[in-house]
Amino acid sequence: MVAVNMDASRHQYLTFMLADEEYGVDILTVQELRGWQETTPIPNAPSYVLGVINLRGVVIPIVDLRDRFGLERMEYGPTTVVIIVKVIASGKERVLGIVVDAVSEVYDIANSDLQPPPDMDGAISIDFITGLATMDKKMVILLDINRLVHEGILSKSKSPMPATAPATEAA
Repeated sequence: MVAVNMDASRHQYLTFMLADEEYGVDILTVQELRGWQETTPIPNAPSYVLGVINLRGVVIPIVDLRDRFGLERMEYGPTTVVIIVKVIASGKERVLGIVVDAVSEVYDIANSDLQPPPDMDGAISIDFITGLATMDKKMVILLDINRLVHEGILSKSKSPMPATAPATEAA
C-alpha cells in the first residue's frame, strides 16, 4: 500500500475579522500576534501605512487593512490585533504588521474545499484573494498576503517601505 501525504493538500489559515467579514492568511506567513500599540508616523506614506514600530531592534511598518481595503476606520480597542507577517516582496523577505479588528480562528482547510473568487468583471479587485472557504456555515476570504503586500501595498506607496534593518533603540 502506498502512503498518501494528506498534508500537501491542506493548509492552515489564521483568520481575523474586518468589518464583520472573516479573512484568513496562510499561518506559515505569521510571525507573531501583538496588541495594538502607537506607531511612529512616516512622512509621505499612504494613509493605510500607519507608521513603524521597533520590534526587538527591527523597524516594522504597520498597515491598517481596513483603510487599505477602503473600509470605514474604527477606533482601536482591546480586541485590535497587529499580525506580524513575513512576506517575500521584490525578491526580499520583509516583515510588516497588519492591523485587524480581532483574530478569530485557525482553520485547517483542504485545497479541494477552496472555491475561486467570483468573477466580478473588474468591478472589484480580486487579485489578492486566494480563494473562499465555507467554515462553520460562514464564508472565509483567504488572502494571498505576499501578493497583497508586493502588488497592493508596496506598489501604492509614495515612499519605499523601510527595510527590516536593526534599529538603534531597544523595544
